[in-house]
Amino acid sequence: MPQSYPRHEPAAGPAESLREIVADQRLDDARVWLETRQPHVIADELARMGDVGAGVAFRLLDEDRAPAVFGELEPVDQQQILAGLHDRFFLDLVEGMDPDDRVRMLRETPAGVAERVLAGLSPHERRVTSALLEYPEGSAGRYMTPEVVALPQELTVEQALRTVREEGANAETVYTLPVVDAGRRLTGIVELRELVLNPPDMMVADLVVTEPATAYATDPAEDAARLMTETNDMNLPVVDGDGRLVGLLTFDDAVEVIEAADTEDFARQAGTAPWTGHYMAASVWQLARYRALWLSLLLIAATLTVGVTRAFEATLEQVATLALFIPMLIGAGGNAGAQAATACVRALAVGEVRGSDLLKVVWRELRVGLVLGSLLALFGLVVGTLFVGGDVAAVVGITLVLICGWAATIGGTMPLLAKRLRIDPAVVSAPMVTTFVDATGLIIYFLTAKAVLGI
Repeated sequence: MPQSYPRHEPAAGPAESLREIVADQRLDDARVWLETRQPHVIADELARMGDVGAGVAFRLLDEDRAPAVFGELEPVDQQQILAGLHDRFFLDLVEGMDPDDRVRMLRETPAGVAERVLAGLSPHERRVTSALLEYPEGSAGRYMTPEVVALPQELTVEQALRTVREEGANAETVYTLPVVDAGRRLTGIVELRELVLNPPDMMVADLVVTEPATAYATDPAEDAARLMTETNDMNLPVVDGDGRLVGLLTFDDAVEVIEAADTEDFARQAGTAPWTGHYMAASVWQLARYRALWLSLLLIAATLTVGVTRAFEATLEQVATLALFIPMLIGAGGNAGAQAATACVRALAVGEVRGSDLLKVVWRELRVGLVLGSLLALFGLVVGTLFVGGDVAAVVGITLVLICGWAATIGGTMPLLAKRLRIDPAVVSAPMVTTFVDATGLIIYFLTAKAVLGI
């Protein structure tokens, strides 16, 4: 049964944050605040604080509650907390962690801290942790729990339940129970619910779900997690190359994998480098550093637009009114390309589009872009006619159709081409597409103007 916590408000008052209380060195108030909050609330507050403040607050936690709070923290925040703890408390925390959580925390720690962690573990925990560390970075093996109750297929329901009672305390989950043969090869799964609801003398083999969804330990963790969303499984068996059971990917870890992947994609789509840790705990300099490189690269790429404008300077001198519509046209093209790129990156991430669908995507996005461009062209014709007359309005209208068709095609295909080249599709998403479409869109505009106006 989940532990309950008192609901009275701390003396510090409900409006004050833990960071403010600790900063004022009101440690008694901080203890009361910590006693009246759930672990996930405390973890979020610690992640918002600086290293020193978070370490002070964590050391004020009751030893019975500290592991629950520690488990709610992200790995980067966990290692910051560990860096400030004395050896006994440090070793108790890492020993009590699930092996998969411990491995992900070690990924964020300096080599010296990682060695300290491994050296302080019991022989069993050290062996399990070292085994997980042997799997490739980002693989399902790094995220699975090896602590599983596996049932031999010849058991009865009564015997299976007895096994769950004897071994379940050391397993991360008992809701999904893998069924294995004498060689520990996976033959199926059975849910705990089925064991509870069926007669004690029924054979487990009669309840097993054969050929369940599985993942290899070396498969990308994101692929395994997305498979769970497709099959609606709470836990996914993980096997080695010979089909032997090595662990389970649990639902909470699958959610963490997908969240991390989506966070990275969102960052790259926005033209910034992904970072770990809490946004509110990051300094202004850290945030600027993550964004500066991409902004610099995009600024360099944007010089293409300057070069195109200069190349068609004579055209602008003959029809100066063409310059009035440049912001509108490159804005429309950039937005159309960004929309297509975002849709394609998302479709790739959830498996709706594959690399083999390239030509289909080209044809689909071209038509979508032409439809959108035709709709926008009607608006462009009206605005152009009102401000500069019919000839230039016709140039604007035709250009909108061409630019939107071109931009949607480029936006939809660049992520697919990146995937084929083993580049993260999110890298060539909205900002990069927009910058490229701006330059090429101007070429389309000026060439259309020369053709229609005869200049």
